Amino acid sequence: MANITLGGTPVETSGSLPKVGTQIKDFLLVATDMSTKSLADFKGKKLVLNIFPSVNTSVCATSVRQFNTEASELDNTVVLCISRDLPFAQKQFCAAEGLDNVVMLSDFKTGQFGKDYGVMFTNGAFDALLSRSVVVADASGKVLYSEQVPETGEEPNYKAALEALLDE
Repeated sequence: MANITLGGTPVETSGSLPKVGTQIKDFLLVATDMSTKSLADFKGKKLVLNIFPSVNTSVCATSVRQFNTEASELDNTVVLCISRDLPFAQKQFCAAEGLDNVVMLSDFKTGQFGKDYGVMFTNGAFDALLSRSVVVADASGKVLYSEQVPETGEEPNYKAALEALLDE
């Protein structure tokens, strides 16, 4: 489990992020059109997994906007924004913000993604939500970068995440 905080209070997660050099784990997540997406749907693409508690919080919304702008300029790269928000809320957020360079995915049905990736809070005010994390993988699915933000209320290191793709 990770040693992170939420509003300065220590909280625990279900495990640890995939390590750099390992293969990204498969997943089943729900898209805004209610279809189920897996890793196979993004085969051959570089991936940025922007994982967060809820798009309805300011820092989470900022991370979606930031990755929408920055990572969308990279070739053969898809940004997957993953939370436990309902797909309806994710779709509404992107429509209101005019965001079309990210793919919103929800772990609301089973929470299995959060468990498999070690990012599900297991205690505290955000119990069962996903901790703010970023996982970057190359087109073959090899993890190039992973970050679990130490304080949930802070933004991820966008620069380091995107540089991992450029160095690849």
